[in-house]
Amino acid sequence: MAFKKILIANRGEIALRIIRACKELGIETVAIYSDVDATSMHVVMADEAICIGPASPKESYLSIPRIISACEISDVDAVHPGYGFLAENPRFAEICEGNGFKFIGPKPKVIREMGNKSEAKELARKAGIPVIPGSNETVRDIESAKRIAKKIGYPVILKAAFGGGGRGMKIVHSTRDLKRFIDIASSEAETAFGSGEIYIEKFIENPRHIEVQILGDEKGNIVWLGERECSIQRRHQKLIEEAPSPAVDEGLRKKMGESAKRFAEFTGYTSAGTIEFLLDSDREFYFMEANTRIQVEHPITEEVTGIDIVKEQIRIAEGEPLSFKQEDVSIDGHAIECRINAEDPDRSFISTPGKITALYLPGGPGVRIDTHIYCDYVIHPYYDSLVAKIISKGKTRNEAITRMARVLEEFMVEGIKTTISLHLAIMKDENFLKGEIDTGFIERM
Repeated sequence: MAFKKILIANRGEIALRIIRACKELGIETVAIYSDVDATSMHVVMADEAICIGPASPKESYLSIPRIISACEISDVDAVHPGYGFLAENPRFAEICEGNGFKFIGPKPKVIREMGNKSEAKELARKAGIPVIPGSNETVRDIESAKRIAKKIGYPVILKAAFGGGGRGMKIVHSTRDLKRFIDIASSEAETAFGSGEIYIEKFIENPRHIEVQILGDEKGNIVWLGERECSIQRRHQKLIEEAPSPAVDEGLRKKMGESAKRFAEFTGYTSAGTIEFLLDSDREFYFMEANTRIQVEHPITEEVTGIDIVKEQIRIAEGEPLSFKQEDVSIDGHAIECRINAEDPDRSFISTPGKITALYLPGGPGVRIDTHIYCDYVIHPYYDSLVAKIISKGKTRNEAITRMARVLEEFMVEGIKTTISLHLAIMKDENFLKGEIDTGFIERM
């Protein structure tokens, strides 16, 4: 079934990214927006736009009844959730499908299984993929937590069973601190994800965070598109990603890619997604989690493979087979993405909402900027602080880095503070230049 019209259940740069893919496929688009987003670029660029509520996400971008009403009013064929908001909400996927709107993503059952990290870990174990030692299910009481922690050895890490982004995540170094941190992690998880369930894993110190991009069609074909290095993080929030990883050679790449594919086949995965691994100092990798949506950092994989992941997502949802086979996938050059946020790195990364009074977006060979901002645009405090994604591509990693540094020096945003200076410092850091990075990199800078 070829789609004629798609509603985009999101905002900001990812909504624009989806609109662009739809335009190139000849598909009409419907934007939804909160009242404070009335002048947002995704509203301007879509063929139709519907206001679904006030600024609060709960009353707009997270309101399933209002989004479904917008689907009905605009008579769309499908819904693309982007990332964040309802993108990994299995109930939303079920309601879309139940009302006759194709959900552009995995099946609700798969989203539900992957959304519970403890369940996903057990599925990975059954699929024969290495997993980090820890609890096989969510922790129910302090005594069982103590037994698990003693068995696998301290330090351990507590994680929210549902959700991510570092929320509901705590590192524990001793039995004495275990109960206190369980209570804190559970409370954070309940607030952020509506469930206080947590699980325990062995904490691997200073690993690399490597993820593998997969695509699966509804005919059983699954491919992997290489890996991304996502180790540059602050409080478990990614800041910089690159593809390919400087730590992964062809042999390891194939092992990780085939493991990701095996997991996807085992779970019946369709659409775009990522299988995320931790890579330790001995080059052993362990399954960490799966993300059942398009990733913020998908552009770097597009740049080195030449594959439009969003278009493939849409074609898959239409029932089309993948437009390529595994043997057609190759890695060309190196790409880096910097996430520029409206935050002040000199003041503990405090959010800096406000009006953009001047803006200059750089260009040149090998440069891509995915953003929704423009001069006089207002950054609101209600949503994610991401204002732009800068992507540089070079024939080599060094060329991609020097190009990124040049672009960061040219990028001008006035009226708000941004993290541009931090990214520029990283591009010039000796250890980063040598590729000697891990998830503790930022703390050591």
